[in-house]
Amino acid sequence: MRRVLVTGGAGFIGSHLVEALLDKGYEVRVLDNLSTGRRENLASVQGAFEWVEADVRDREAVLRAMKDVDGVLHEAAMVSVPFSMERPRECHEINLVGTLNILEAARAAGVHRVVMAGTAAAYGNNPELPKRETMVPEPESPYGATKVAAEQYLRAYARMGGLETASLRYFNVYGPRQDPRSMYSGVISRFVESLVAGETPIIFGDGEQSRDFIYVGDVVRANLLALRAPHLEPGAVFNIGTGHSVTLLELLEVLARAAGREVVPRFASARPGDVKHSRADMARARAVLGFEAEVPLSEGLARLWKWRQKVRS
Repeated sequence: MRRVLVTGGAGFIGSHLVEALLDKGYEVRVLDNLSTGRRENLASVQGAFEWVEADVRDREAVLRAMKDVDGVLHEAAMVSVPFSMERPRECHEINLVGTLNILEAARAAGVHRVVMAGTAAAYGNNPELPKRETMVPEPESPYGATKVAAEQYLRAYARMGGLETASLRYFNVYGPRQDPRSMYSGVISRFVESLVAGETPIIFGDGEQSRDFIYVGDVVRANLLALRAPHLEPGAVFNIGTGHSVTLLELLEVLARAAGREVVPRFASARPGDVKHSRADMARARAVLGFEAEVPLSEGLARLWKWRQKVRS
């Protein structure tokens, strides 16, 4: 595999993928419409990749971007649960029609493999823990529903032949470049920004909801493993998490230690569509991809805090 297309490559996770691919010697093409991505995220590798400013909903642009591509890391998406509930049709068009455009173009161009950013939101509020890929999806939001539907498209296209596909169900990803000002940002980036500004972090709900937080560097490794894995069943789905979860209150304690602060949060009403508890079963990713998260939460938060302080100075 020589040339890889990264959709959403100027975004939080996408930009880290671009850097890692270039470091491994791949030729990289980035497709991004800059709706949430930022050119500055790719400043460290500017000029080392091919840039296509376009939207995955633009079928013709996607067809052009797919020329001579061997593999695709499909990160472009509407990723905000609350925003998807406000604008479900737009979520459908970006996440589902956009993914269909990617698959159609990939098949036409003779691409070997497409790896898509999936989501743990597929599991919804099913109380069973840990979450296993064999569980029946129960999405609670248009975002989760579109991602589950996109997984079915990936499976169908793989079974049609000529294209290998996989979906990585990300749990709660955090790390440098996650924009706290965006409606798409995760709770960790918002907590960090509150501490930097000397403000009180806000927890939506009682703080006892739990999440499986995974560092962005581990997510990058999972993508590269999925891109290179020798044999995958059609439309394979993998959890990408740590296999461990913490409550938001515990998370804030770890972050406060990393920042050397004492923090007392304030609480607000729980947000619609949010799940109560989440933790990944990692047996399949471990067995098939050889993936195991390596960065503990305390270390990941320390790296994030150090990066944020550097950006601030």
